[in-house]
Amino acid sequence: MPIKKLRSFLDERGIKYVSVIHSRAFTAQEVAASVHVPGREMAKTVMINVEGKMAMAVLPAMYRVDLAHLAEAIGTNDVVLATEDEFKEHFRQCEPGAMPPFGNLYGMTVFMDSSLTETEEIVFNAGTHTEVIRMAFPDYAQLVEPVELHFALELA
Repeated sequence: MPIKKLRSFLDERGIKYVSVIHSRAFTAQEVAASVHVPGREMAKTVMINVEGKMAMAVLPAMYRVDLAHLAEAIGTNDVVLATEDEFKEHFRQCEPGAMPPFGNLYGMTVFMDSSLTETEEIVFNAGTHTEVIRMAFPDYAQLVEPVELHFALELA
């Protein structure tokens, strides 16, 4: 079952979504393969620290965050990957590394790579390494209001 906070948020807004249980997987690409979705639809959440504040970078499974490009797009020199110790307290209901890309539920800015706008649906971890949520991309974008930038590079 998706974390309660997320489920309530979606249900209260009448958003249609599907929850999918899958075998335990830890990387976004493994999850995408497990639930049989293209990597471009599987959104991964990367926690970053921007000028001392926690934020989320959301991008397709088959990409990685280019921190220099992201910092330039934001207009700062102070963007680094966050450590688990820095962000785990914000996500007590979530397994580490399985945070859903809803920073707005946690008072965080969400930076989304523009490549995700090319999909009709988005799939993401629902707080565990064994469940994802699939929903219409326009619903996600409307609910989260992410800052859309280009900052991802394809994995080698």
